[in-house]
This record gives sequence, C-alpha cells and structure tokens, in this order.
Amino acid sequence: MNTNRLVGAAASAITLTLALSACGNAGGAAAPEETGPGEVRVWLVGTDTPPEARDYLKKTFEEENPGSTLTIEEQAWDGLVDKYTTALSGSDAPDVVEIGNTQAAAFTSAGYFREITADEFETLGGSDLLPGFVEAGDWEGKHYALPYYSGSRVVFYSKQVLGDTEVPTTLDEYVETAVDLKTDDLSGVYWPGQDWYNALPFIWENGGYVAEQAEDGTWDAGFSSEGGLAGLEQIQTIMTKGNNAPSDAQETDLQVPFCEGKVAFLSAPSWIQWSINAPEKPEDPDGVPGCASTYGKDLEGLALPGKDGGAAQVFAGGSNIAIAQKSARPDLAMSAYEILLSDEYQSILAGIGLFPAKTSLFEQVDQSTSIGKAAAEAAANAKLTPASPKWADVESKTLLQTAFSRIAAGEDVKTIAEKLDADIEEILNS
Repeated sequence: MNTNRLVGAAASAITLTLALSACGNAGGAAAPEETGPGEVRVWLVGTDTPPEARDYLKKTFEEENPGSTLTIEEQAWDGLVDKYTTALSGSDAPDVVEIGNTQAAAFTSAGYFREITADEFETLGGSDLLPGFVEAGDWEGKHYALPYYSGSRVVFYSKQVLGDTEVPTTLDEYVETAVDLKTDDLSGVYWPGQDWYNALPFIWENGGYVAEQAEDGTWDAGFSSEGGLAGLEQIQTIMTKGNNAPSDAQETDLQVPFCEGKVAFLSAPSWIQWSINAPEKPEDPDGVPGCASTYGKDLEGLALPGKDGGAAQVFAGGSNIAIAQKSARPDLAMSAYEILLSDEYQSILAGIGLFPAKTSLFEQVDQSTSIGKAAAEAAANAKLTPASPKWADVESKTLLQTAFSRIAAGEDVKTIAEKLDADIEEILNS
C-alpha cells in the first residue's frame, strides 16, 4: 500500500488560484442531465482502496443500474490538484472523486462539487459520519464532500531491535528514549526532515496550535506561541540527537530503513504494517521489499504517548469523497456515492485497517493486535489542519517542509517559527 498516503501529496501552486476563484464558482454550472443507462467514472487516488472494495463497487453499481457501467480510474497523489482543477472544470469531468481531507476546502469553496442536501446527508449517514471529515468537506454551512475513510499514525517497533528498552509512556519519555537509543547505525526515532505531519502532535500536546481563526475572521498562526516553541524544541531534539534520517528527506518508503533494522521507533500510517510484512522478495519486480519473516514477525505498535500519558493528539489522515458539479449523470453518480458510503462497502475498508466513514463501524477494524489497538486510540484523539480553503496554499508552497528541514538541520527554532507563522498568516489572511 502507499505508505505516504496518510496525508496525501502536497498540493501544487495552482491551489492559490483555486482559493481565489471561490467567489466565481470555478466549478461552473452543472452539466445537462441525461436519463437512462450511462457510464459513471470514479476517480480513486493511490492504492489504499483495496481490490475487493473496487470490485464490490463496480459489481453492485452495475447490478443496481442495469445497462449502466462504472469505471474506476486510479489517480496519483503527486500533481493531483493540478489534474483535478483541469478535469473538474472541463467538459469531460469525472463523476465521483476522492480528495485528501486537507485539500477538500479548496475545491468545495471553489464550487467544484455538487451539494449534498440535508436529506441526502441523513440518508448517507448523518451524525454517524466522522465529524471532523464532515467539517473538512463543508462550505458555508452546506455539505459537499463527505468522509471516505480516515487513518491514524502508529508508532511501530520490533522487539528484536528494541531489546530490553522500556516502551515510553509519555511524550517526554519518547524524546528521551529516542536520544538514548541513537547510534551511528540506529535511529531512536526515524524522522525525515520534511515530515511535518509527525510534528503536529508535539505542537498540540505542548499547548500550541497551528492556526486559529478570530471572531473577525482573521487567522493567527501559533508555531511561535509558548506551546508551539516547546513542541518545536522537542522535535529538534529528536531530529538532531535521536535520528539518522536526512534533514531534507521526504516521508517515503519508510519501511526500508525499518526492515534494515536501523530504526527503533517509526511513527507512520497504520497501514505501513502491510509494507513491512510484505515478502522480502516481492513478486512485482518494481515492488519494495518488506521483512515479513524478520522484523515483521514481531512487529508491535503503540499510540504516540501524550504529554501526560495516554494517546497524543495526532494528525488525522484520510480522504473525502464528492460528486463533481459537472458530472453528466448526477443520478448515477449518487447511486455510486451511496454504495461508497454503504455499511457493506465501508466494512471492506475496515477489514484492511482503514477507519471507515461511519463511527459505528469502527469496531470492525481489528483491534486485537497492539497495532490495531494503537490505531484506534490515535484515531479517537486525532485532529485536522485548519479549516481554511487557503490551507492548501500553505502546503503548496512547502512552507512546513522547508521549516522542519531547517529545524532538522539544527537552525534556531524561534527564528524559524516566527517566519513560518508570518508566512502562514499572509496566505490565510490574503
């Protein structure tokens, strides 16, 4: 599975245009409606949706809509915003699309998605739907992109590597253990410098914030707040004293150093377990080898510990799903949409460890293992990025990646934080 999926790819610079176009309804008018059998195109991103779910969607849709066909077209996270901007505003728009939760606001505010009415919302799940993801897909009090699935980060470790070291129970212990375990060949915590997703819990747990909106509508960024700075100091301690990952590295193929036995703790999307537990020699010549018979055989997980114990507040990765405003067959698109949010379909996602769109189905995620239990604990305490349609512009300019790379390189934390806050506020308040 795509181990970098939890957050999706960073949006490209074109998202600035997306945000600015909100007042102009960039999605345009809906296409003239047709009737009778037709074709529906569903865009799913990456490989997180398993084959059995895709097969169920296609088979069920075509059984319920005789004469109609459903085609799934897989998209890549890299360059997704550019592609969606072009496709959703054109005459050949797909009908149903998956979108990363941090990107949803930019598209909903720009008018690219069809409104989900109050009655439809209740039929599709209503209050049972993940509230944070519902909020991410809302705009001006209306629903546009509903939850598809969510994921959470788990701290992975192998007992073979950890040995007699005690598993940390607080965030301070996590930092201290990382430093104590680090050698030239072993990262106490493996943390690529550009990975800002793992940084957010340290900000939140220390009482800081990413960005908050005042009553007058202006945004205030909080990396340079007292709590923000405290969190950044802990991050820099791990990155510089407990970690061997390059300061300019991205969060990709994290299972590789883990399977080489060079990692004590690895905070990553819960579904990276499948990559770690992949065969050492994958059938696909282009596949990444795992370590099923070595470090995978005693793989364990824990929720990132909080400042005072318990599970820390972590970033909630995942996706929303929407019907394109320019879908040529919104009736058939809604039929596919209903299947995607059905208990039967969502249960398939739960079966591979993804947290479904409906909270009532969370119990179907296997929590009998330490990894499943940790993922559930983390998901229950997860948070999202600021609900601004311009947040995608913050990501597109790689402000966070640049800032944390500098922190990993040992530069002054306060200077970096103040510059980051200023840049975020300039974008969100423009």
